[in-house]
Amino acid sequence: MLRLLRDFARMLAWLRLVSAASVAGMLTVVTLAAATSALAAQRKLVKPEPPSSTAVAKPIPDLKTLMQEVVAHQKELETIRENYTYRELTVTEDVDPHGKVMKTESEEDEVFFVNGHEIDRVVQKNGKPLTGADADKEQKRVTKQVEKAEKVPSDRSLQNPNQTITVGKMLEIMQVTNPRRVEYNGRSTLEFDLAGRHDAKTHGIAEGAMKKIAGSIWIDEQDRQVAHLEVRFTDNFHLGGGLLANIEKGTEFRFDQGLVNGEIWLPTGGEIHVTARLMLLKGVRQHLTIHDWDYKRFHVDAEQQKSAAALQDPKR
Repeated sequence: MLRLLRDFARMLAWLRLVSAASVAGMLTVVTLAAATSALAAQRKLVKPEPPSSTAVAKPIPDLKTLMQEVVAHQKELETIRENYTYRELTVTEDVDPHGKVMKTESEEDEVFFVNGHEIDRVVQKNGKPLTGADADKEQKRVTKQVEKAEKVPSDRSLQNPNQTITVGKMLEIMQVTNPRRVEYNGRSTLEFDLAGRHDAKTHGIAEGAMKKIAGSIWIDEQDRQVAHLEVRFTDNFHLGGGLLANIEKGTEFRFDQGLVNGEIWLPTGGEIHVTARLMLLKGVRQHLTIHDWDYKRFHVDAEQQKSAAALQDPKR
């Protein structure tokens, strides 16, 4: 269930790591959904600081131009990103309709990149390292993902290589309003509100989800990188005609990125509120907290990538 949720988040990652079609990659199908009003009231998403009074009043670029620059900058950094790995901890809480936590699980992954695609290898579950058959099964899964990533162009989704979401297509589906300059994490940032056009013509799961979400995106003005993203579903979203999952209106999630080693922007964390019904039967109500850390720079060759191993750069 956790991997399904994370894959869906990656389906929308064109806003987080913004490589025109990878959510970066956010891709595949999953089961996200709205937090109930009680849960939403309990767990409010944190908003960045208001505009700085010292911000320079200079023109704000239009979003299409800005996003094209973001994509171009991301492409320039892909080679550097291939040499990085980091850890990602996801804590998942099952909650009841009143927001009371009924169960808590955690998963720790090693994250690395192959040909522009994000690959995650599970190393721990609930604080215990994977061993034996579980570790072997995970390694085989990762090896297949790496082999696939080597063949799929970096501007296409690893889960759905036949669908590419361009900046132009994104702006056909989503309406952009209220551009403003704010200060986020001490840096000048450009913020825009986004809302899907419900009457937009779409093809595929990623585009279909896009027209049913609304929120805001924060882009670092100097580095032209997505620093923060908050979106929510404004309507129910059906996967597989509702046979796979029904995602309820109100689902909300956020992602953050930060500058690492002064040379590359990588994820720093996120938060997801989920309510959905799976296979027309099972109801899901969860809160996920994501924390990224332990960024390391490596020199990785093809054979090491396939084994999800890396040799640390002694200069770092």
